[in-house]
Formats: sequence, structure tokens, C-alpha cells
Amino acid sequence: MRSAAKTDHKDPTGTLLRPLPVRKLALIGAGKIGEALLSSMLGAQLISVSRVVATDADPPRADYIGEKYGVKALTDNRQAVAGADLVMLSVKPQQVREVLREIRKCLPKNSLVISVAASVTTALIEGELDRGHRVIRVMPNTPCLIRQGMTAICRGKHATQEDLKIAQAIFSAMGRTVVVDERHMDAITGLSASGPAYVYMIIESLAEGGVKLGLPRELSTELSAQTLLGASALVLHTGEHPAKLKDVVTTPAGCTIDGLLELEEGGLRVTLIKAVVRAAERARELVESHNS
Repeated sequence: MRSAAKTDHKDPTGTLLRPLPVRKLALIGAGKIGEALLSSMLGAQLISVSRVVATDADPPRADYIGEKYGVKALTDNRQAVAGADLVMLSVKPQQVREVLREIRKCLPKNSLVISVAASVTTALIEGELDRGHRVIRVMPNTPCLIRQGMTAICRGKHATQEDLKIAQAIFSAMGRTVVVDERHMDAITGLSASGPAYVYMIIESLAEGGVKLGLPRELSTELSAQTLLGASALVLHTGEHPAKLKDVVTTPAGCTIDGLLELEEGGLRVTLIKAVVRAAERARELVESHNS
């Protein structure tokens, strides 16, 4: 028997990861996020390839996933979920109703359903399945693709604490996780799910400033990206308020205070706040459209 030291792994935050108590996993939708999920789970040895069935509507894509990861890959969702005790929905939000109606007669009643579809509520999924299924909703972001993501997790009315632990184990292999009330999911969509796009714009802008001052573009982009990466890591590592860490950099009569004054005059702080709020409002609008 293999020792625990050889079968247990840790996520990027140091959380111990153990094999999932799952006999069969059906991954519905093997696009970018679906593939990232599959790669992370297999890489962390959360599940063996023999217990995974993945699907994609595009036959060449399904063949690619099967060949690359050694899992069974199909185009038939109903066949995939038959006998599965864990089903992961990784399809586009507008496809969720269609997929649920397709699989609900084949889906075992005791199966756990985890959805990564943005702005699709647990209530919608539960209503479409209509068999008391346990449902977990998650909101990851794109850095999950390189296992540096941020994922929010909430549960439906039938899901248990153990179900939450399963979801945490899966997404901890892709970065950090937080468990939240579902009422916070729209705000989280506007912040951490949309947030990478805001950060990319900041990196691009900082890099353009470096180019303006004569730095080569590649060097300027590297300096900008690593500066944001390091600053973010320092916030997480120290647990200090960002304002306090900002003050450490800002020496009296130094260079940084002049730069900060320009940012305040340009309205960066208020603009970023408005961006998060507007994206969250749009997420709420999408929830309402999916539920109608």
C-alpha cells in the first residue's frame, strides 16, 4: 500500500489535497476551463483517469482530450452522466438549460452537480433537474488556467458540507478558494472573475509609461507584470491592508507620491470601483435573463 506521503498533495495555498471519494466523474464541456479542471485534478491525483468521462460537442476536440489525458471522451452527454456520482458542468451559460434537460433522465439521483457556468444560479439548476440533486455553484477566473486562480464556491439547498469540501478540493488544485453565500456571487463576478481584465489594462498602461520613457516594450511589460504579481503576493503574504503597504512605498517628498497624485487626479480609484460595480450589475442582469 502506498503511503499517505506519496498520495497527498498540496494546493498553492498549502491546503492538503487527497483523492476525491468519487467513483465516476462526468465532465460536461471540455473547453478551456473544462480542460484546466481536468488537468488540475489529474495533476494533483485527485482522481484517476479510469474514473473520468469527458464530453465535448466537437468530435475532434473530444478526440484530442481523450488522447492527451487518457480519459474516456465522448460527444454524448447522456452516456457520460450515466452512473456518475459527480457531474461537472463546464458549458456556456446559455447552454445550461439545454444540457440539463438532455441529461436529467440519465443522471443518478444521488449525484453531485458542480457548475462553473457564470450567472447560472443553483436554484435554476435544481429546478431543471427537479429530483433533489445536490448542486454546487463556483465562479473561477482565468488565472485558474495556470493554477493561480481565485474561485468562489456556494452551495444549493440540498448540498452538504461534505459536498463543499469536494468542490474546495477540486478548485484548490487551481489556486485559492473561498466559500460564500450565493447572494455574493454577482459581486464576485464583477470583482475577481472580471478583475483580470482590469489588471491587464493596468499592466498595459504601466508598460506604455515605460515605453514613453524609452524602455523597450518587452522589458517594460515584464517589469509591469512582475511588479503587480509581487505586490499582490505581498498583500496575501502579510495580510496587511493595501493602504498600509502603499504608505511603505511612499516616502516623504519622494517620487511615488507624485505618481499617486496623478492617479488620484485621473480618477483611477473611482474608475476601478465603478468598473467592479458595473460588471456586477451586468452579472445580475444575466442571472435574471437566464432565469426568465
